[in-house]
Amino acid sequence: MSAPEHVFELGRARQAARAEKNFALADQLRDQIAQAGYDIVDVFDGFELHEKSLIHVVADIKKLKNLPKCDRAITVAIIVHGFHEDAITSVNSIKAHSSAEIVVLATQSAQDLAVVVDSHTHVIQIDSDPGWGECANALLKIAATPYVVIMDPSTTFTGDAITPVVEELKKKEFAAVGWRGGLVNIEDQWRTVDDKGAGEVDVLFSYFFALDKDAALQTGGFNPRAIYYRNADMEFSLRLKHASGRLLQMDLPLEQGRHHGYYDTEESFRDAQSKKNYDRILERFRGKEAILSPRR
Repeated sequence: MSAPEHVFELGRARQAARAEKNFALADQLRDQIAQAGYDIVDVFDGFELHEKSLIHVVADIKKLKNLPKCDRAITVAIIVHGFHEDAITSVNSIKAHSSAEIVVLATQSAQDLAVVVDSHTHVIQIDSDPGWGECANALLKIAATPYVVIMDPSTTFTGDAITPVVEELKKKEFAAVGWRGGLVNIEDQWRTVDDKGAGEVDVLFSYFFALDKDAALQTGGFNPRAIYYRNADMEFSLRLKHASGRLLQMDLPLEQGRHHGYYDTEESFRDAQSKKNYDRILERFRGKEAILSPRR
């Protein structure tokens, strides 16, 4: 089927922009062509348009392919379990305030998420949900950048949250940087975490959890037994600490809307899975105060 005339017009405009060496405009036009559902391929005498599926659908998370190579420093990875309007708002806020690579992994039909797809925003739909921990690990592995943010779709950017995070991670002093976190309450037998604000912390939360990809994978990543997100980010934080990694909480221009992953998840499931995740923390780490931040 031939592409619509307005898509050919975009292709001709892109060809003219390339001839004028206006590569920024050419990239924008390529994105518009991708949004319209086509790949543009340069050929000897012009270009060709090939209809494409904007959503990459896979049956098994183990079959995810690596994201295309890019020159960006960081990928923002978002795991979506329903509430797609929130995910679209979140992705658009990232685009408005950064040039980060973005990947969305949806565990339900994701056709309505096609509106966010462009040359550096990818949407993947998996047919079966293996759980939050395996999803997070898969996104870490397929990212083509040295740094990766695991971010909840309830979080939105109100400014540039990427530049200061990348600057910190590049210093190699911290294996992870985040927006919300805290210090383990030793007096409470490790059962609670106190938010002490910006500074070195024991744990970070996955509202916005930026990682050195290599350091994260060397620890073994997130626990694949973590079906649900809650406390899984804390367990992984302590894994990083145990591997001599340091964690930094920063004040960043971010906001959190309604956290559907918590408030709109069936209560008995939420509480049971959260307890399983936390029980592993207590079993493995409680009492190992040497791994904790010196800031108490």
